[in-house]
Amino acid sequence: MNAEVIDHLQDPARRNAIKRAAATAGVLLFGFHIPTVRAGQKSSELPAPQFEPNAFIRMDEIGTVRLIMPQTEMGQGVYTSLAMILAEELDISLEQVQVEAAPPNEKLYANPVFGIQATGNSNSIRAFWMPLRKAGAGARAILVEAAAKKWKVDPATCRTDSGEVLHSATGRRIAYRFLVADTNGVAAPKEPALKSVGEFKLIGQPLKRLDTPAKVNGKATYGIDMMLPNMKFATVAACPVFGGRVGSVDQRTALTVSGVRQVVVLDDFVGVVADNMWAAKEGLNALRIEWLPGPNAKISSQEVWKQTRAASEQGGVVAKAVGDVSQALSKGSDRFDAEYELPFLAHATMEPLNCTVEVRAGSCEVWVGTQVIARAQAIAAKVTGLPPEKVTAHNLLMGGGFGRRLEVDHIEKAVRIAQKVEGPVKVVWTREEDIQHDIYRPVYLDRLSATLKDGRIAGWQHRITGSSVMARWFPLGYQKGIDIDAVDSAIDVPYDIPNLRIEYVRHEPPAVPTGFWRGVGPNNNVFAVESFVDELAKKAGQDPLAFRRAHLDKAPRLKAALDLVASKSDWGKPVPARAGGRTGRGVEVQVAFGSYIATVAEVEVDKYGEVRVNRVVLAIDTGIVVNPDTVVAQMQGGLIFGITAALYGEITIENGRVQQSNFHNYRMLRMDQAPDIQIHIIKSVESPGGIGETGTTAAPPALRNAIFAATGIALRRLPIDRDVLSGKKPNSVSA
Repeated sequence: MNAEVIDHLQDPARRNAIKRAAATAGVLLFGFHIPTVRAGQKSSELPAPQFEPNAFIRMDEIGTVRLIMPQTEMGQGVYTSLAMILAEELDISLEQVQVEAAPPNEKLYANPVFGIQATGNSNSIRAFWMPLRKAGAGARAILVEAAAKKWKVDPATCRTDSGEVLHSATGRRIAYRFLVADTNGVAAPKEPALKSVGEFKLIGQPLKRLDTPAKVNGKATYGIDMMLPNMKFATVAACPVFGGRVGSVDQRTALTVSGVRQVVVLDDFVGVVADNMWAAKEGLNALRIEWLPGPNAKISSQEVWKQTRAASEQGGVVAKAVGDVSQALSKGSDRFDAEYELPFLAHATMEPLNCTVEVRAGSCEVWVGTQVIARAQAIAAKVTGLPPEKVTAHNLLMGGGFGRRLEVDHIEKAVRIAQKVEGPVKVVWTREEDIQHDIYRPVYLDRLSATLKDGRIAGWQHRITGSSVMARWFPLGYQKGIDIDAVDSAIDVPYDIPNLRIEYVRHEPPAVPTGFWRGVGPNNNVFAVESFVDELAKKAGQDPLAFRRAHLDKAPRLKAALDLVASKSDWGKPVPARAGGRTGRGVEVQVAFGSYIATVAEVEVDKYGEVRVNRVVLAIDTGIVVNPDTVVAQMQGGLIFGITAALYGEITIENGRVQQSNFHNYRMLRMDQAPDIQIHIIKSVESPGGIGETGTTAAPPALRNAIFAATGIALRRLPIDRDVLSGKKPNSVSA
């Protein structure tokens, strides 16, 4: 569908006129709907649904099928993939599905994995694979039953195809839209018959994303695009010191800036409200603010690491124990110990934080891109004192989430500003405020010990020290001293090890707020485990890929991925020579988010310690693939995200203040630095796995191990230290 046609159909009057004409002519036409929210659009503009067999499906008398989307779209392609699942079982084309963001309703739209309405943990497909298949199949069964009654035939003699019910014996066929009125009183079977894998028409096909045209032609509505009549703009500043407060504010100069309407001074931050974002930003710059730094003004990265390292010396809570680790680690001279450290990281989404709010007498309305729409509604209700049913929350597209939009702190601040403003106000954080007041990926310290016997791992101990995000964000995930996310990909290490113990030490860094970051628990654990295994392979005198393979007899899907990536990456052949650079290949494997992945990175390191990633080859078994294009895109994006973090990612703190502020000192990988990325998908009939975060967790260990192969330097800390690689300083944490 070209942009001109899309533009034509985007206009409600034109679209409805086309539908009416089609209905009059007796032609089946489903409206193509760009999955966005239009400013000022009312639900009453859409035909009233006549067929609502479950929480996810709405079909009107024209035949339009709307999927009430339980998960949020932030670039991962879930609007298309989940629509494909529903369309497959309902037996309609993808173009026949409209997508509408679900309202806050945890009874109807809670993520089955979490039990709350949330998008994260790479589980959108995993969580809604069966619920949406059953929803589509159940609706299809109702329509078949309705047609059979109309024709007075046995439903078993009917079938469906492309939005129609067919009766082969008589040659009769009827479009779903003509059955809508006949579905009243027809119940879906408790366990509707699902298609077999061999019957899939859509699932497994590289179909184009529903949201791409609107994002290309500018019609998609992200949170930051929201526009309302008489809307004001606001931007904010909080104390640069963690936990600091507002002292005094001289707003006289700010109020002289053209377009500035008011200054909102609250106890913990200040906002400037204006006619446009530029005026609000200029007004904020003109404020003279005296901050009260509070008790955290002396916190530094050095202090954070000092405390974390001290905490890691203590014994942790045992998350998993197999065999006799103490005995295995005490025997012989082959014991090997290592520590790995990962720093604070910011999310730095391309779309900075924003939220539009209008507070009226007795009600509140919120427009925001969020991974937790029910929590967005709840925080607005809490701030305003209104009952939740008086708060309307609209979920919009997001220009990246990465876990940052699992938080509602920005929504809380936007509502507090809106309480002081007449009419709607869009609050936008500058890039500097966004980076310096993030909720950061925690620092992690992983201590690993192992012994070798006959070239195999005999004993293994892994102690993880870091924040418990779960304890704050989802307390059910933190029980008896164990954070289930913090130990993910550690307690389920894929290798066959007869004696192992995994421990967790909860340590919260002073003052610094921590939260989920793309890759969550596997972030640190995959990096630590795979870096350690590479060093063990060297100690055993074995090829690192062969060493891994020898320990994967109980993980056949992972072994198959490793074999495939070995073949596709030319493992064992010389790495192409580069002028003046040391070259090497590194490998990593992981089982994370229900997917089995093996990755090989190919790098060169020059004499100045600069690292260039030339090629990444990745093999993945993620079970049944809904849309292979989405898998490839997500793996590519995740790898770039992870390479960026490995090469440059670090938030540092001095005097209680974050030192980084924008992309000049919180770097991103540049386009000319992007490697050749090759993704190989293994065909599978297993249940779908997750893909959104797996590339991010794969990149750092593969990159680090490639550097190890190229230079012989065993880096134990990220980001990559160029001074160590250039020989300017020793690798103080190396073996």
